[in-house]
Amino acid sequence: MPRVILGGEDPWARKRESTQANDAAISNPSTVFHRLDDRRSTEYVRALSELDLGPGVNLAEVVQSIIEKIRAELPDIELSRLPSGIVAKCYLGAPYEVHTLDLSGNIIRHYKTFEPLPEHLEVARSLALHPKYAFIEVYADALRAVMKSGEVAVVKR
Repeated sequence: MPRVILGGEDPWARKRESTQANDAAISNPSTVFHRLDDRRSTEYVRALSELDLGPGVNLAEVVQSIIEKIRAELPDIELSRLPSGIVAKCYLGAPYEVHTLDLSGNIIRHYKTFEPLPEHLEVARSLALHPKYAFIEVYADALRAVMKSGEVAVVKR
């Protein structure tokens, strides 16, 4: 820890106090939920809207890149409170209907019409097919439907 040598104010004191106050606020569940309801950035929406990948793409690299974008978009949210998965309309064409990014397993998968999704992601399927939404973030207690503009609509479970 840095020390003040010639007296005066510790230049890091304000930063530590600010960080501690922010950490306390983010650990408060109502603050976390409010933060998760904030508008998403254009870059974030664009990145998560481009999961329709063709052959020859290194999916592990894509998944890692997306996880980094999620953490960059929501840096003040602890890892356990980030979405467990993302569901979006698939534009690869028939027979595919939706694709998912399962963050618990780090998997991008495309699902055919009537093919069941993992149980924790299936609840978002019908919203993902709505043209108003770019993708759906799936949380344990809610779905956050992200519009192409970045606005977020919350559906409590």
